[in-house]
Amino acid sequence: MLSLLLASLAVLTADTVRYEISFPNREHHEAQVSVTFPATGHDTLEIRMSRSSPGRYALHEFAKNVYAVSVTDGEGRPLVVDRPDPYRWRVTGHQGVVRIRYTLFADRADGTYSQFDAWHAHMNMPATFAWAAGLEGQPVAIRFVPPPASGWRVATQLVPTADPFRFAAPDLAYFLDSPVLMARFGLREWTVASAGRTDTIRLAVQHRGTEAELDAYAAKAKAVVAEQVAIFGETARYDHGTYTFLATYMPQASGDGMEHRNSTVLSSSGSLARNEMQLLATLGHEFFHSWNVERIRPAALEPFDFFRANASDALWFAEGFTSYYTPLPIRRAGLMTDAQYAASIGGTINAVVNAPGRHFFSPLEMSLQAPFVDAATSVDPVNRANTFLSYYTWGAAIGLGLDLSIRTRFAGKDLDGYFRLLWTRHGAGARYAVPRPYTVDDLEQALADYTGDAPFAERYFTRYIRGQDVPDFAALLAPAGFVLRARSGGGTLGEVALAFDSTGAVVQGNTLIGTPLYEAEVEAGDRITDVNGIPVRSAAAWRSVTAVLQPGDTARIGFTKRARGDQRVVTVTAVADPALEVVPIESTGAALTPGQRAFRLAWLGSKVTP
Repeated sequence: MLSLLLASLAVLTADTVRYEISFPNREHHEAQVSVTFPATGHDTLEIRMSRSSPGRYALHEFAKNVYAVSVTDGEGRPLVVDRPDPYRWRVTGHQGVVRIRYTLFADRADGTYSQFDAWHAHMNMPATFAWAAGLEGQPVAIRFVPPPASGWRVATQLVPTADPFRFAAPDLAYFLDSPVLMARFGLREWTVASAGRTDTIRLAVQHRGTEAELDAYAAKAKAVVAEQVAIFGETARYDHGTYTFLATYMPQASGDGMEHRNSTVLSSSGSLARNEMQLLATLGHEFFHSWNVERIRPAALEPFDFFRANASDALWFAEGFTSYYTPLPIRRAGLMTDAQYAASIGGTINAVVNAPGRHFFSPLEMSLQAPFVDAATSVDPVNRANTFLSYYTWGAAIGLGLDLSIRTRFAGKDLDGYFRLLWTRHGAGARYAVPRPYTVDDLEQALADYTGDAPFAERYFTRYIRGQDVPDFAALLAPAGFVLRARSGGGTLGEVALAFDSTGAVVQGNTLIGTPLYEAEVEAGDRITDVNGIPVRSAAAWRSVTAVLQPGDTARIGFTKRARGDQRVVTVTAVADPALEVVPIESTGAALTPGQRAFRLAWLGSKVTP
């Protein structure tokens, strides 16, 4: 603690950018922000609000919630301000210190935005604080002013001082990457010893449950953390010896998880008691990011640009492989059964194999779609149901295929070992540093080096990363005693979302390419009135006429077109339901062989040394 205190005091110099935030009108979701910029020696100072945020890939335009702005010099005299665009203030004639004050409205608690209310101040820094171009390298100090008698504390990865409401950061990038939770939260801490040092893990949780529920959740989180540390052989070398989970599990929160260098934001409207495994999965996903993406980092994201959309062709790895490692440590920790894990990977495989979108873009190209889909908004209709496959899901499937391929082909090797090589080659470094951001070619070369088989690495990347193929999951899962099979064996007209009323079923999204409904020219907004003459005015009615279909059966569909209002009747032929699932072989009545048992244990068994 003393070293942290000295480090924070060292940055409080004349060159420090100083922030203060208070909450006099929190009931109406407002905060008062003050920023004091030191003298720069230049006549013009450009103050900005960020347009993007670490861990997000689209634009979010945080300036839209800033108002009541005043800009003065160090003595409080008003200064001349020019607005070249909605997210910048140009200040001239300041002769030194510049201070900006503004009101910020914030009412969304998730990993991208901020929220102020009677219960908490949940802060994503780019959504909250203005900054000045040219001062990015200056040290930062901030004072949080809690509401009187609120009992709020502060949880953050910012560097602490002797005052529990004053913190510091070495520069703007670290400051903007350091989310904050101010609330009456429960705190659980434990230590992790690895590689000759001991790090502290902090779990700060704002929730409406019991202390016993938080204790149970913390115990499971500790087990998942231990399994992930075992993958890499050490923690991610946190810059100040601590890693902090900032969890807002409150009714007014929006579900999300967002990684940062030494912390992560977790948010959900669900409770610990009812949503524990879902919350734990998000926690594990974001914690894995402390290695993969925060330190093993794509070159296109380093350094992060807060003033534009940040795109990378490696999100299938940064996000997707992290998604593969989301349920795996939970299973290894004994918090999930083999059958539950099989259902999890079965859902991933099904989503990828049956996605029309993978025929349009490779995983690299799909990664570059992130600025259009990563919490981005648009008012014009899109055809993403047919053209997009999440790089999270596709990458998770590729990761599963690669792990099983390595385990099958190379004795004693696995995806864990591949990640350890990437960690030593690209991730492990000095404080605040990303020593060697990677390219996709670097990932391929590392796979060649790790396996000792360059042709294998080239084939895998050519087919599954740069191409659009999917691995032979049935063959890869068999050595572990898992069976990939059709989920129903029945027929289908195609997966479709419907909204029912007294006149029929309105199609809510685009029908999928290759399905009978698509071939019949049924599209979003059309109203299906009947099937085989039977009205479909409820979900139960729709199921009763479609669940009995077998492949090859014909069905007569009556529907009304949205665009012209004309009524049509078409005859379609049901196709085999393509939905897939994965089950343990023992659930089919067959025996798990000793070889399959050993393979499964090596893959899914705990890696934590007693």
